[in-house]
Amino acid sequence: MSSSSVSDGIIKFSIQYSIYIGCIIFCFGVIGNALNLLVFTQLKVFRTNRCAFYITIESISNLIYQFLSITTTILTSIYGDDATERSSIWCKFKYILAQICALTTFYMICFSAVDQFFSTNHRFNLRQMCTLKLGRYVSFIFICFAIIHSIALGSSFDIQPTFGCVLSNYVWIEYSTFFFYPILIGFLPIIIASSFSILAYHNVRHIVRQQLPIVRRKLEKQITAMVLMRVIVFVCLTLPYITYRIYVINVPTSQSLPMAYAISRLIQAIFTSINIINSVINFYLFILFSSRFRRQVKLVLVKKYWQRCKYWCCSINNRVEPGNNIETPNSHMESDEHI
Repeated sequence: MSSSSVSDGIIKFSIQYSIYIGCIIFCFGVIGNALNLLVFTQLKVFRTNRCAFYITIESISNLIYQFLSITTTILTSIYGDDATERSSIWCKFKYILAQICALTTFYMICFSAVDQFFSTNHRFNLRQMCTLKLGRYVSFIFICFAIIHSIALGSSFDIQPTFGCVLSNYVWIEYSTFFFYPILIGFLPIIIASSFSILAYHNVRHIVRQQLPIVRRKLEKQITAMVLMRVIVFVCLTLPYITYRIYVINVPTSQSLPMAYAISRLIQAIFTSINIINSVINFYLFILFSSRFRRQVKLVLVKKYWQRCKYWCCSINNRVEPGNNIETPNSHMESDEHI
């Protein structure tokens, strides 16, 4: 068997892998992040919680990234690649949007860990230091920074004849190699998230000593455990992809080397799927490791939306009988909000 046929086979396998894995991850990602948004925005217990606010922003960012990912998957199924080598505008836009979502997701995880450290601290002044209003300001400022930074860096991507869509500016290559990937979306968020989530977990073990309502204690324990599991998986999924990106930026593979190029396409597909899992897995981690979160999801889906659908159907069927009393779907909700 010739090397050209082997390389063609590897490329075909990587294309099929990208398509099937991309579709599966997209389905799980949309469902999981949409359910996260429903739970964290519909339950009163979460509406004024700062950590829930950060998780909500992370879920929105993840949803945007999922649609970017499925767009890439569709283009791969049509053209055999992600089409970044065919259009300079798409080449830049894809990396700009991907970097905005990555920065937002990574640092919302950090903000969640930091917030839990302050929320569970035994010192009252530290617990009062972080407010929801401050969290909104910080999130808004950081998202603005992420947009500006990503536009500046993403605009330096260009199509090279033999390498495809790559960074074309030497200064930005050095910046990405020594700061952006290893520090800004590498060790900095990993260290921040890991350190503060461990400290928050240490705090919550002694939360019984604090003068807090029982409902508040249960909520803090629940969210701290959820954030800690999210950080552990975040670190495990981020390190391989960051290492891969640093290598690819500095050692791009030319299309004039068929075997090396085919192997690089397969490795790219594998590491890209690992990276996408980071934007999918949060809901499934929460529901797997938190029995309280499972009850809250059931509360939202069954007692809010399913009961509301039944109420609407019953109201339509009973319009001809105005004497019937129809119980509203929210009549039993108040006692269940703090489940």
